[in-house]
Amino acid sequence: MRKLPTLSGVLLLAFAPLISNIHPVIAQQNFANCQQPNVGEYLLLVLSPTPENQKQLRAALPTEQKTIVCKDNNQIVTRVGGFTNIDDAKRLARYIQNIVGLSATITTRATEPATQLPQTIPNIQTPKITYNPKILGEGYAILVDYFNRPEMVSSLRKAVGGDVGFVSYGQRPYLLAVYTTNQKEAYNTLKKLSETGFVAILADGRKVVLLRSIVR
Repeated sequence: MRKLPTLSGVLLLAFAPLISNIHPVIAQQNFANCQQPNVGEYLLLVLSPTPENQKQLRAALPTEQKTIVCKDNNQIVTRVGGFTNIDDAKRLARYIQNIVGLSATITTRATEPATQLPQTIPNIQTPKITYNPKILGEGYAILVDYFNRPEMVSSLRKAVGGDVGFVSYGQRPYLLAVYTTNQKEAYNTLKKLSETGFVAILADGRKVVLLRSIVR
């Protein structure tokens, strides 16, 4: 049976695919190999080959979440560990894919005897994602604090009757409910969202950085 190329003795549970458009200088960057998870620990390896990817991911994760940029199979990833429950790891992997647009693989150490090789579940292919942050520009942005709860995207989409985006404002991540140059529309949306339980704020579009125009 063929041995896995990296993280020998580790069970790889592929939750989301690795993006194929890897930055050409990955192999040249001086990162150490990723540390294996402890027995019973689940960790995420998030493909983040560029400093922009790493910054985007760091901004979207809770401040207390520990991350390490390292190398796995000659690919630059961000190691996110500390999970003892696979469902928690899956939720964060789903959040990273849907909110940030980066792919993650869930990894855990095998508990079987060392003579048994780990099993691999094939990845499912997803579209390539380009990270191209930009300032919204002059206008009004209604931002919603989602408290690191990705499930809020669906309810916010229903509340505004359309797609929502992902932005950075004041070095913090927010969901973008509405961006408009119409002051009345902005205030009406702010009032509606506040009345329905969302923590919404109105921000100057010139100070808001758009990370993703549509969050799935």
